Amino acid sequence: MERLLRLKTFPLAVKLLEKEDDIPEGTQRTLKDWGYHLALCQASSMARRDGTHIAMLKEDNWCFLPVIGYGFAEPPPYFLEGHSYFLRSTQTLELGRIQAHNFPHLEFGKYLGIALAPLKTTNFKPDLVMIYCDSTQLTLLLKSIQYTGTQEAITCKLSANAVCVHAIVPVIQSGGYQVTPPCPGDRHRAMAQDDELVFTAPKEKLEKLILALRHQHDHGFRLGTGLTLMPDYKLFEPYAKMGEILGMDTNQ
Repeated sequence: MERLLRLKTFPLAVKLLEKEDDIPEGTQRTLKDWGYHLALCQASSMARRDGTHIAMLKEDNWCFLPVIGYGFAEPPPYFLEGHSYFLRSTQTLELGRIQAHNFPHLEFGKYLGIALAPLKTTNFKPDLVMIYCDSTQLTLLLKSIQYTGTQEAITCKLSANAVCVHAIVPVIQSGGYQVTPPCPGDRHRAMAQDDELVFTAPKEKLEKLILALRHQHDHGFRLGTGLTLMPDYKLFEPYAKMGEILGMDTNQ
């Protein structure tokens, strides 16, 4: 996958942990092992850039959004009333309340932590894979999804907040793919770049996705093929045939 997509950072294996015994061997806890807190986006950045294996429980987190989103804690009334969004993200408290109630979250108490590691070096079975990609790489991923026939999986809801939640929770809940832009925190605190988007895939679809990527690569849909702006360029045969059927002038 790294080779076919020419990714700048490692694809991440992501696993939600139900109990402390599920913490993968060799992972580091930010507070327990390093003595400081991190936001989940910062832990993801370390894992995808440096190859660090990280596990985070509630006490390791510096940002509350994944704590609520992953069900490590119940959302308190202050959050549900909209105060966390009011003024900074919404014009009115009522809009903040609506946003809080629409915030995706997992069942409280089912999970107590999350583990992150590069896919190629992980020693645990992930629930999903998270990829930071650019728009060209995303196009290849979407074409590969089309090739497998899962058209409905391309549909997703976008949000400007909490990429750590919006990139993961919907995948766990629906078993579908997800595309999410980095949130301001991911950019300002965890170095997400202006050309990056986040693509997440459930583990059940990963093998088919990789096979489809290889097929796309073998049939000319790949990176590094060069760019041209040429009139009357050579059409793929099915395109030329369709143009002929429609009465278009596709003779070259």
